Amino acid sequence: MDWKIFFTTFSAIFLAELADKTQFVGIGMAAKSGKPIMVLLGSISAYAIITFVSVLIGAALGKYIKPDLIRYVGASIFILIGILIFLNKV
Repeated sequence: MDWKIFFTTFSAIFLAELADKTQFVGIGMAAKSGKPIMVLLGSISAYAIITFVSVLIGAALGKYIKPDLIRYVGASIFILIGILIFLNKV
């Protein structure tokens, strides 16, 4: 197992997800439902599935497109979304 890739990925995702909208949804659902264990299990399941799909897509794209291009396109989309939010268009 390549622990460097594991910890780099873990650190990047952990820091990126701190205080993002997903956490606020989890907080709200746990407070509203009164069943935090079910919210935890639902959150873990959803995140595991979306991560699985993302990894499959990334692996498939990586065979045909340079990883730098994928990174630049992703960054550009984030910037575009930020501009649209700033302009109140989203």
